[in-house]
Amino acid sequence: MVLYTSPFPNSFLSVLHSFSWGLIFPCYWLADRLVASFVPTTYEKRQRADDPCYFHALCIIITTPIYLALLVASLPFALIGFLLWSPLQSARRPYIYSRLEDKNHASGATLLTEWKAAGNGKSFCFGSANVCLLPDSLARFNNVFNTQARAKEIGRRIRNGASRPQIKIYIDSPTNTSISAASFSSLVSPQGGDNTNRTVNAGIKRTTSMEYKADNSGSNNSEDSREDKGGAGELNEGEENTCIVRINGEDNGHMSDTETDTVNGQAHAGGPAEPSLEGDAEISKTPNHKQKEGDSGSLDSYSASRESLVKVRVGDGTVDQSTVNNKLLYKASIMKKTSVRKKKHTDETFDHEISAFFPANLDFLCLQEVFDKRAAEKLKEQLHHYFEYIVYDVGVYSCHGCCSFKFVNSGLLFASRYPVMDAAYHCYPNGRGTDSLASKGALFLKVQVGSTPQDQRIVGYISCTHLQAIAGDTTVRCEQLDMLQDWLSEFRKSTSSSSTANPEELVAFDVICGDLNFDNCSSEDKLEQQHSLFTHYKDPCRIGPGEDKPWAIGTLLDPEGLYDEEVCTPDNLQKVLESEEGRKGYLVYPTSKNHSSSQKGRKASLKGNGRRIDYMLYTEEGLYLEWKVEVEEFSFITQLAGLTDHLPVAMRLMVSTGEDDP
Repeated sequence: MVLYTSPFPNSFLSVLHSFSWGLIFPCYWLADRLVASFVPTTYEKRQRADDPCYFHALCIIITTPIYLALLVASLPFALIGFLLWSPLQSARRPYIYSRLEDKNHASGATLLTEWKAAGNGKSFCFGSANVCLLPDSLARFNNVFNTQARAKEIGRRIRNGASRPQIKIYIDSPTNTSISAASFSSLVSPQGGDNTNRTVNAGIKRTTSMEYKADNSGSNNSEDSREDKGGAGELNEGEENTCIVRINGEDNGHMSDTETDTVNGQAHAGGPAEPSLEGDAEISKTPNHKQKEGDSGSLDSYSASRESLVKVRVGDGTVDQSTVNNKLLYKASIMKKTSVRKKKHTDETFDHEISAFFPANLDFLCLQEVFDKRAAEKLKEQLHHYFEYIVYDVGVYSCHGCCSFKFVNSGLLFASRYPVMDAAYHCYPNGRGTDSLASKGALFLKVQVGSTPQDQRIVGYISCTHLQAIAGDTTVRCEQLDMLQDWLSEFRKSTSSSSTANPEELVAFDVICGDLNFDNCSSEDKLEQQHSLFTHYKDPCRIGPGEDKPWAIGTLLDPEGLYDEEVCTPDNLQKVLESEEGRKGYLVYPTSKNHSSSQKGRKASLKGNGRRIDYMLYTEEGLYLEWKVEVEEFSFITQLAGLTDHLPVAMRLMVSTGEDDP
């Protein structure tokens, strides 16, 4: 299957399309700005509350007639442009495939060789988020604004979170987790020469992702991060950007000052001089890690995350995690203790947390509601600093390809560090109401993640979708889930390869990501909860129909509270969501006819942990029989606080192959 790198099959149609859109755009932009001026967000209302002269009202009185006059003047040109633009959509391709052109930064081919080095298997990390990148006037109905700036900021936050180093900590003593902060502070930067990777003895394996203060000056960030990866020495089990430190179980796990100095010296030895950690001392001086001036929560901020820095995994033997004291000492020039959130529900087989950052070494990203084309371009440019392969502008326009007229595309965007082999898009034909104006559908992708010593390709399947959003349209969503399964089955059959000339491919994983617009606790969503999709695909957060696991939380934020000081930064939102009372104040809960519509006025009656409508599903069906797929960790992410009304989610899958490669 050929991947489409341009929206039209030839340059003439592309030029004609650009010309027609150039005639339409002034009218579109003026209408967008006119409506936006009358739909203020809560943030803007607070800013204007201190305006005694009613300056904003005066601006609206002056600018509205100007906007209207220009809008009327642009209508004839927009009509001509529309008459050219609409027929062209019949020749438009359903998506655009973009690959990083800078070969110096391309890493997809290198990643394919890691499977052979991994030996017993490899883990893959998937992320999904609804980013609400609508035209600005429409985005304001969700209490977010400035779509173009948000798109760029969202991209920067995602790549900064994903490019942090992943640090593995091995602790010899199963009853001791107290770690000297000096060992952590020496590993904050991924630079460290060959001494970054250390030999470790068998024990408890702990994985942590620490904040990496990257350079945010455009492409330099990507260059620096990739140089850091290259200087990290030989990778352990094929994993990138990983630091390893061994901590002995003696002296109750505390390191003496002499040992601390030794660890710091080792971490900095054998390489160029590293930047000083003066910024870390600045953290200690900021009470409770509060956001400082100019801190957007992820970019140029030194504020430490309150995410769980230590995650327990059993190496040899079993461990009673209830006896584990999850504390670590953070030290720069001043020693400061910070409590680490314990992992609750110890009967769970994998780690789970509310994290202030996207997971380190994020492999695949599925985004929804990237409707605005200019915002999609800005987002793509930022994501390309980390992801080599991106599929965007997915969908159809006008009356072609679906039953009704489509004003905007599907809003789906896919980014990958691994090469994309095939892609296909299908539009849901049964959209209703305002949802019928968007070409909502499903994007199916086949990626190559490695190869065996026998040159058999190792592939994975990823599906990204966004279902009908209008409440009460249960039947529509169930029909769309049926179509999703049928289309995915057809895609796998049409893209499978098994012949003598082309060796059989081994399927490592099959994952579905997206905003399904129903939760697992609302009584109104019972039909969706019992859909056959959940018999073939597993939801790590779900016990059964109508019942989520105790640690699972809602992913739909209350729009009215997006700019409250308590939740406007990733760290603050993380702290709030870790408490039941905080979740009741800032997450959307299932509606109840017996209570008032005011969310904060009915806290006592709320049950569960909010509406979880963003899903990550995986299956063990149709994979290579000798391999086993298990969830390694699941995260609810707060890094996009203040930028969208959804919580991103992430899942890391471990594909275990056994002792020998197949």
